[in-house]
Amino acid sequence: MDQEVNQLVQAILIASDPTQGTLHQQALEYLSNVQQNAASSWRLALALFVDTTPDGARKHPPQARFFGLQVLDNFLDNRYEPLDEDSFTTLQQALVGYIQSEYVYGPAESSAPFLRNKFSHTLTLFFLCTYVEQWPSFLTDLFSLIRPSESSSQSTFNPHVSLLFFHIVLEISGEVADAILKSARTWNAARQARDGRVRDAVRDRDAARINEAVLTIVANSADRMSKLRKGELDVPTPEKELSTAEEVVDWGVRTFASYVGWIDINLTVTPTTIPLLFTLLSDPSLPIRLATCGALTRIVAKGLKEPADKLQLIKVLSLGEVLDALESRTRSEQEARGEDTDEAEESYREALGKLLNVLGLELMKLIDDCLNEEIRSEASRLLEQCLPVMLRFMSDEYDDTSSTIFPMLSTILSSYKKAKKVSTDPIDDSKRSFLTSLLRVILEKFKWEEDADPDDMDEDDKAAFETLRKDLRTFLDAVLVIDQDLVTDAVRTLSINTLTAYRNGAAIKWTDAELSLYLIFIYGEINKSGGKGRAAFCQAPPIPRGEDRRKFDYSEYPLTSHGEMLYTMAHSGISAYPHRAVAMQFFETAARYGDFFKVRKDCILPVLEAMVDTRGLHSPHSSVRSRVFYLFHRFVKEDRNEITSEVALKLIDSIRDLLPVQVELPQLEDETQDMLTEAVNNPGIFDSQLYLFEAAGTLVSLISKAPEQQAALLLSIVKPQLDQLATSLQAVKGPQDHIPILEVHHIIMALGNIAKGFPDYPSEIPEGYTPPPLDVFREVAQAILTSLNAMNVFKVVRDATRFAFARIIATTGPNVTSFIPPLMASLLTHFELVELVDFMNFIGLLVHKLQLDIFDVLDQLIGPLSERITEVLSQPVTGTDDQLAHTDTKRAYLGLLNTIVSSSVHGIFISERNKGRFENLLESMEQLATDLSDPGSAKAAFTFLGRCVSVWGRRPEEIAANGNGNALAGAQSLPGFERFIYEQLVPLAFKVLSLPNFNIKDGQMLMVLHEIANFLQTVCKTRGQEAYDFFVNVFLPAQNWPQDMSVDFATKLRDFDGKGFRKYFVDLVRASRAGS
Repeated sequence: MDQEVNQLVQAILIASDPTQGTLHQQALEYLSNVQQNAASSWRLALALFVDTTPDGARKHPPQARFFGLQVLDNFLDNRYEPLDEDSFTTLQQALVGYIQSEYVYGPAESSAPFLRNKFSHTLTLFFLCTYVEQWPSFLTDLFSLIRPSESSSQSTFNPHVSLLFFHIVLEISGEVADAILKSARTWNAARQARDGRVRDAVRDRDAARINEAVLTIVANSADRMSKLRKGELDVPTPEKELSTAEEVVDWGVRTFASYVGWIDINLTVTPTTIPLLFTLLSDPSLPIRLATCGALTRIVAKGLKEPADKLQLIKVLSLGEVLDALESRTRSEQEARGEDTDEAEESYREALGKLLNVLGLELMKLIDDCLNEEIRSEASRLLEQCLPVMLRFMSDEYDDTSSTIFPMLSTILSSYKKAKKVSTDPIDDSKRSFLTSLLRVILEKFKWEEDADPDDMDEDDKAAFETLRKDLRTFLDAVLVIDQDLVTDAVRTLSINTLTAYRNGAAIKWTDAELSLYLIFIYGEINKSGGKGRAAFCQAPPIPRGEDRRKFDYSEYPLTSHGEMLYTMAHSGISAYPHRAVAMQFFETAARYGDFFKVRKDCILPVLEAMVDTRGLHSPHSSVRSRVFYLFHRFVKEDRNEITSEVALKLIDSIRDLLPVQVELPQLEDETQDMLTEAVNNPGIFDSQLYLFEAAGTLVSLISKAPEQQAALLLSIVKPQLDQLATSLQAVKGPQDHIPILEVHHIIMALGNIAKGFPDYPSEIPEGYTPPPLDVFREVAQAILTSLNAMNVFKVVRDATRFAFARIIATTGPNVTSFIPPLMASLLTHFELVELVDFMNFIGLLVHKLQLDIFDVLDQLIGPLSERITEVLSQPVTGTDDQLAHTDTKRAYLGLLNTIVSSSVHGIFISERNKGRFENLLESMEQLATDLSDPGSAKAAFTFLGRCVSVWGRRPEEIAANGNGNALAGAQSLPGFERFIYEQLVPLAFKVLSLPNFNIKDGQMLMVLHEIANFLQTVCKTRGQEAYDFFVNVFLPAQNWPQDMSVDFATKLRDFDGKGFRKYFVDLVRASRAGS
């Protein structure tokens, strides 16, 4: 065996040296084979780990011995049956001998401490395999090694064996009782049963001895630790001895904590353990204090069947008083440290907070769940003692400590809210006093730290503070539900007093200024009982139905509390505060509550003035400008009806210098990236600048009462863009001219957003309607089309053109339809597959906006487009990306078809040009309807077929009565369509229901079933009595339906509304499938 062991060692050394070339790979493969065959190689591994030289030293290097333990782990892990006797004896003797030589009399792997942890894990796996049946005295034998013989000069307990013992018990607890570890493992019935047997055996045989040994060692080491600190022991290396004693106590307490949850509470909570733990809770050693906090937390959280037992446990521990004293002491120490942060000591306060949190949660369980009034009353009294301590922890300047009690607080507030729901009585004085104190803490914790810089801080820190604010907002929301007046008065008083003081010239800290604005910002979220729209800010009577609220004068009515706060904010001048966070919070708040400015119009101008000067749009900081571009757009859009023409003109003049587009080239990560694509996907500030262009369009639209002035104003904005567009076009010589190409893209997008700022063109022109400056928009459309014709080889230009034309058409309606044919021709000259979905969405928008005005264009386009899409969908799918693209294309195509058939241009399907393709189209829809691998497309196919029935399946007498020209033409040009409905479509619907992969329990399949129900009702409603007779006398009898069932189905199909029939149909299908 020596030769094999030496060969294994050599392989391990070679495997750890990558410079060995091919030998390195061979060594790795050899070692992998050894590990995979642990059942036959474990003896080799055991020798590798335990072998010694003649002088008693370990024979092999640490990394080789570590590998030996890995092989042993592979052999022992997942073994749920006893070992054979020879293997067991060999391992037992070798491992006990190793412990004696290395831990009892040796250095305990002092030169390779990582082996200690690994060995404790291996020994635990051996314990799990053998304890129940083969080595029941495992723990007893280990205990005997902890206390050495009387002739030894060592201290009372061997620290090396003690630590090994602790590590093994910790490992055992983790393996058989730790819920987190168990949930992380794949569930295994054999392992679950084995762990249960081991856990029960330990409880029966050794739980008391384990507990006694642990506590005895901890007490002995704690006493030794105390004497060493006092200098009462004469030892050669007192510092090393003290360190060893502290380590033993630390690990001993951790070990105690690991098993308190799964052994008898009467063993762990005794008259000796509690004083010992409370002494250690104040020990100078931080690790010991933290371990003790963990142990007490586990004790308090231990599940007990009887509420009375849990209450008694809590009373015995008296943790409320202890934590009160420790919180006060540690807070005093914290204050004494001043600016000198001690993260270690802060972690102790955090641990104390967690202990209090668990105590509070356990008391709340007794209060909320226990039926015994006496127990509930006593638990409430104990909780009352904890509340002031909880608030002091919550007010800690360190957020990690503060947040430890959040679960406890959340549970308390939830209990208060439940009590509020079932009782109309006001809350008692003690609860109100607590809520008042809590409110003060919440409002103080909302503040930024004074030395923080929100614009220049670590993203993780910033996110953590935002998360804290979110949690605090939840608590504020809860308190408001319990006592609305309390919160409203506190928030209103703080905000208005702070803003008024600033307006009067008082010095205000930036954190206080920002908080006052933040509270106004969130008040609308938390005050869920407030009114909606203008009613949230003004106590005005309801406006009579039909009266124009824009002409209603709200100024004479008093403001709500939120309205008062916003009014004070608008007139306080706080936006001029010399701190970016304050100005930005002002802008965020103003933009959020646009309805307020409709009831106090005098507040609009101060906000807009602040937004357009150096505080906002003209700020020297790009991050501020970028955000205010959006907020300005949002404010203008929301309150456009309150902005006068004069103000709109001034605003436009003030933002002209910001309208030249800004092009930024990103840094490419590798050569495979396309600069144009990356620049468009990462446009920098231009992405936000687009909001400014839309706002400019909105402001121009407000000058509608002076059409000539409006046209001139719009032209003054777009003309510089058009001039730059022409210049950039001239500058493009090839695909490498990234800057001018991107300028073309950006300008086209900007022009589209200017159009987006105008209202949509009405489908029906109202009396007195003033159209937008159509000549200017035609000039813009022509310029964009010219650019596209020159640069349609660039996808980014095609994308921008589709976007811009979509917005221009939405604004101008049918007045630019003459541009559509050349636009389509140019877009399709160069075309990539990835553009297909966007192109179909664009066509759908044109259909929606232009209806019959696009009939001729669509009549020419739909045939070639359908053929192209059919070709694309017939291509084989080779990967995930292909599958996604295939699905997106199919759904976009179905969406377009449904848009067309639902519009006034459905006649294109049966026009002279396209009627030859219509039958193929219907066949493809039938195929899609039966393809349940894509339920979304199947549903859309049935939607299309149903709409076809509505359009071309009408009865002649109905067409004659309606006199609808388009519907009439469609029906007359499709003779025999009713036969197609009865012979093809209705059987198709029932065929889908019988497909083997139709799973009614699947939510997506249920949507298909609903659409089939809609389709069948469409057939019945469109064909009338004829359809009823067909179902009762022809189709359903042919499907072997009984007569009464056929009549019942057809009657419900005819008489039920859509929702009622869908429910009936689903129940019918479900019942039929359950019975089959």
